[in-house]
Amino acid sequence: MKSIAIFCGSALGTDPIFLKTAELVGQTLAKHQITLVYGGGRSGLMGMVADSALQAGGKVIGVIPKQLVDRELAHPHLTELHIVDDMHDRKTKMSELSDGFIAIPGGAGTLEEIFEQWTWAQLGIHLKPCAFFNVAGFYDDLLKFIQLTADKGFTHQRFSSSLIASNDLDDILSQFETYVPPQPKWGMAQEKQTLVKNI
Repeated sequence: MKSIAIFCGSALGTDPIFLKTAELVGQTLAKHQITLVYGGGRSGLMGMVADSALQAGGKVIGVIPKQLVDRELAHPHLTELHIVDDMHDRKTKMSELSDGFIAIPGGAGTLEEIFEQWTWAQLGIHLKPCAFFNVAGFYDDLLKFIQLTADKGFTHQRFSSSLIASNDLDDILSQFETYVPPQPKWGMAQEKQTLVKNI
């Protein structure tokens, strides 16, 4: 695993454990020589995960829409910064640059990003693992809801089972290394390059 995208909040949250989580993620990726790919911002948990990785000697690639750069939200000290046209281009670029995806605590944007990558995995647009770093039970209720969608027939069980969730980052990284992607929803894995181009 050479690079991992981290999705997280642009705020710090109300519990100090969220800040500690962002620091841990940045430091751990750097220690394992895994490139951090993230949204390119300098605020909140986004900024902290990038700062922690950089301070630990890691490589950090940011991907940020031009309108956010113009608002002076871009991190000024990254290894690489890709400036894209819009949020959709940001997610596509992050997907291209990453070998896997982890959501740590965050809000609507974090959820939208990880769910899109998980959806693309189901469709065979990519065959990469997706995970929730479920620190302090932050994602407990969401994970229960995801299982409910499987129980009610809206998500194939193989897809809900392939979604990794753990409160241990090393466990997530270990599962990433042994990840076996499920059969895509309509057997489209062989078409993934074409699908990405047409998104």
